[in-house]
Amino acid sequence: MTRKKVKLAFISNDSARKATLKKRKKGLMKKVSELSTLCGIDACAIIYSPYENQPEVWPNTAGAQRVVAQFKRMPEMEQSKKMVNQESFIRQRIAKAGEQLKKLRRENREKEITEVMYQLLTGKAAALQQSLILTDLNDLAWMLDQNLKEIDKRIETLKKEAAAAPVVSQPAAAVIQTVTAAADQQEVVGVDLGQRQNWFVDWMMSNPNEHMGFEHGGGSGGGGGGDDMNIPNHHAVWPGAFFP
Repeated sequence: MTRKKVKLAFISNDSARKATLKKRKKGLMKKVSELSTLCGIDACAIIYSPYENQPEVWPNTAGAQRVVAQFKRMPEMEQSKKMVNQESFIRQRIAKAGEQLKKLRRENREKEITEVMYQLLTGKAAALQQSLILTDLNDLAWMLDQNLKEIDKRIETLKKEAAAAPVVSQPAAAVIQTVTAAADQQEVVGVDLGQRQNWFVDWMMSNPNEHMGFEHGGGSGGGGGGDDMNIPNHHAVWPGAFFP
């Protein structure tokens, strides 16, 4: 669970202000000690409190005097370069809050104009015609220009990507070549099959009895009549390409 943000304002309740001072003073002393130890720098902290007669000093009085003397030896311009008082600190906070307010107003205005643009695209121009003033129209024109610039930029990017990419990659070209060769081979086989079927029909019609395995010849003496059935030679009849 995140820590609740503390409102930076004077605490009017006396007991709550005293408890906050005690807690924050202890944390500040700890941070100064950590900063001096981790970064190897000279630092000191002097805190005056309305609840105590003597100020609280870190690390000690001698160490604080050494750091203050070192600071006073610096030129006056360097001493006051990053120094702020209550008035300058408040002015900085006001300026920062003003910049944040300006940013939020700009974002809200862009959202409003974007909503108006979408309503116009959906055919609600007649309803908005009377409510739009010159400032709204100027902002709408600016928003349209920004969107058109983004679209043109995207189009140029896509054109560059399309120009850099090859039309057909090497694996795709190999697949196309293989499929074309297979189609040509299938067409040749189909033509050859048709020619062989036609040849077989013509051959059967020319000598039907012979090719059915019947021969008419004489008897044992050469003059007798009889029908002898011989087993046909399939290897002679059927081409080897079909029945090996």
